[in-house]
Amino acid sequence: MTAALAAFTVPSRTLRALASTEPSPDGTRLVRDVRRSKRLVLLRAVLDAAPCGSSGRTADHWALLEEAERHDPAAVRDVLHYPATGVWAEETLRRLHAPYGPPPDLAHLGTLAAAAALRAGIPFTHTLRPVHGRLVLPTLGLLRPDRPGPLVLTERSWDPEDPATLPLHALPGGRTALDDLDPYRAPGPAQPAPLRPARRLTPKGHKRWDTQWSGALTLLQRYDTVRAEETVQLLRSLVPLAGGSRSSGATLPAAAGSVLARAQAPPALAATLVHEVQHGKLTALADVLTLHTADAAPRHWAPWRSDPRPLEGLLHGAYAHLALAGYWQRAALYGARGAWAQHARIRAQVAAVLPALRAHDRLTSAGREFTDAMAAAERAMDELPPPGDQHAAARRAVDRERRAWCEAHPELAPFAQV
Repeated sequence: MTAALAAFTVPSRTLRALASTEPSPDGTRLVRDVRRSKRLVLLRAVLDAAPCGSSGRTADHWALLEEAERHDPAAVRDVLHYPATGVWAEETLRRLHAPYGPPPDLAHLGTLAAAAALRAGIPFTHTLRPVHGRLVLPTLGLLRPDRPGPLVLTERSWDPEDPATLPLHALPGGRTALDDLDPYRAPGPAQPAPLRPARRLTPKGHKRWDTQWSGALTLLQRYDTVRAEETVQLLRSLVPLAGGSRSSGATLPAAAGSVLARAQAPPALAATLVHEVQHGKLTALADVLTLHTADAAPRHWAPWRSDPRPLEGLLHGAYAHLALAGYWQRAALYGARGAWAQHARIRAQVAAVLPALRAHDRLTSAGREFTDAMAAAERAMDELPPPGDQHAAARRAVDRERRAWCEAHPELAPFAQV
């Protein structure tokens, strides 16, 4: 897969624009193109790895996809590049290559094909088998047949007004879906509790999310218009987390274009969206550009976490928090309550780890240019400093946290020094 993506080139201007975390047309285009290319490579790998015994049905599903694409390429692209499709494809490929464990869910390719055909509006007949009395059609929703057994789908099978049909909930103000239906909206039961998706929401739950989403987008548009536009362009789905989730938000590399988030007030949700969109951007960049060659050993201090982090985790955290520092600075300039304190605290955290990042001996030349541009973006915040000594006070607080962390992890103290 890496070899197939090696054709991408990242000009220095685009690399530095991405490193600043500030949205740019070139950066957004690169992220979207990388995601699409990676998904097609992954789907091709699934088809190539499918066992011979399933080739007939798999070929039928793929033929229906191709027929739909001839009539409506955009509809098929949206189905194939939907975030949950990536989770299915990666899990299926893993199972195809695993000698033991559950069998691959190749039948899901049929639901992708049927969804694409329905959206393309072509005449077709396709037989699929519902799971637990439900047939999920990615990007559309689910069907609840009134009898068990195989279900014959045609171009007339999807009627949003039919009580047997449950459409996927669309959030206001964009093309982002609130996905509480797709079985692949997040990894399976083995996923840790903090990232467990919520079960299907009630209409009241959908309405609550509509209010929180609309409020978050309104704040983003008020404080940081370009980040609001970037969020809408790069975020295809939002997956509600189950109640009691300790994490406010997360992204999964397999589900490019999706954010998992718990219910939260609009100001907190706006910050979560800014934070998580950055993780998605950096993941896409790392798919086509090697920024470092460090191992995954957790040894670095990160002020926003208590546990030691590998270099990759430290880089991701610093990058997402750099964007948050910029967002809160803009919010503060618009008079948002408490925004200066948020900005000062987060900027101090980023500034505390940037020297260690930039000095790391396993950075590539691209990684060095990237972290240098991150540092330049952090320094540029001096042009609009917070009032009083908030910045200095935040730095002192972070230094105290560093010393406490070193006392708790004496063997890792060298990795927390400036």
